[in-house]
Amino acid sequence: MDKQEEIRQWFKIADDNLDSAEFLFVNRRPSPNEIVCNLSQQAAEKYLKGFLITHDITPPKTHDLLPLMTQCGEIKSGFNTLAVKCTVLSRYGVIPRYPNELQITAEDAKTAIQYAKDIRDYVNKAATTNS
Repeated sequence: MDKQEEIRQWFKIADDNLDSAEFLFVNRRPSPNEIVCNLSQQAAEKYLKGFLITHDITPPKTHDLLPLMTQCGEIKSGFNTLAVKCTVLSRYGVIPRYPNELQITAEDAKTAIQYAKDIRDYVNKAATTNS
C-alpha cells in the first residue's frame, strides 16, 4: 500500500470511530458511556498517528495521547494546546475495556466526543498549513 492510501485509511478509521461514538451517544439509551469514551480516545489516537505518518514517522505503539501529541509538536508547533484534551482522553484508552474501573457519566462521554473532534480539527488544520 502506498503512503497516501495508508494515511487515508488511518483518518477513515479515526472518522469511523468518532462517528460511531457520536451515534451511540445520541441513539442508545442508556448511552454506553464507556464505549463512547473509548471510541473517542481511539479516534484521537488515530488522528495523531495519521499526522505522524503524514510526516514519515512511524508512530509508537501506545494508547497514551501525550507522547503522540509531543511528537506531533516536534513537527509543528502548537500541539501542546491539546495537552488537557489528550490527558482526559488517554484515561479512556484501556481502562473502560474492563468493568468497574471508572465511573463514566454521560457528561464525560459528551466531553470525550468534543475533545476528539477538537483534536481532529487541529490535526486537519495543522496538516494543511505551513509552520
